[in-house]
Amino acid sequence: MFTLTPLGYDYTALEPHLDAATMEIHHDKHHQTYCDNFNKVMGIYPTLTQKPAEEILRELNDLAVSDEDRKKIRNMGGGYVNHNFFWEEINPANQKNEKLTAEISETFGSVEKFKELFTATAVGHFGSGWAWLVRDENNTLKIYSLPNQDSPLTMGHTPLLTLDVWEHAYYLKYQNRRAEFVKAWWNVIKLV
Repeated sequence: MFTLTPLGYDYTALEPHLDAATMEIHHDKHHQTYCDNFNKVMGIYPTLTQKPAEEILRELNDLAVSDEDRKKIRNMGGGYVNHNFFWEEINPANQKNEKLTAEISETFGSVEKFKELFTATAVGHFGSGWAWLVRDENNTLKIYSLPNQDSPLTMGHTPLLTLDVWEHAYYLKYQNRRAEFVKAWWNVIKLV
């Protein structure tokens, strides 16, 4: 069914900004648990497992599943997909996306203004969740946060950039200092 994709880079690759111990636990334990639990609920609906996980989330509200399983798919499938996206975007091999950078600058006034707004969204999110840059149904760039493992895909939005603000993403190095973690994260993002 669904598998945990290897990082494709060493746990130490993002040091000193994202520490190796957190990277390993975050990927190998937390993400693996989302993957395993997503597979458990999807095992009840084998025809759905032929679809990509992203498509399952896009169609979540229309799936012929129980309400209890819809919630599990939202949480476990969201955790699985959100983390897949997160690991890829912080890949050290990434190159700057000039087209996206230009669009960000046009939409938000400048890349620096975008970073300020995104940072405020990430730091200001109450509790566990994610900060997102998305393309909405009108092809407009938006910044917002979502709780828990909710995904913009369920709203018909296309994720472009995300930051995991669950404590497991930063607690070993940054403890309760989310703002420091967010500031450090900008040092590993090469897309913009």
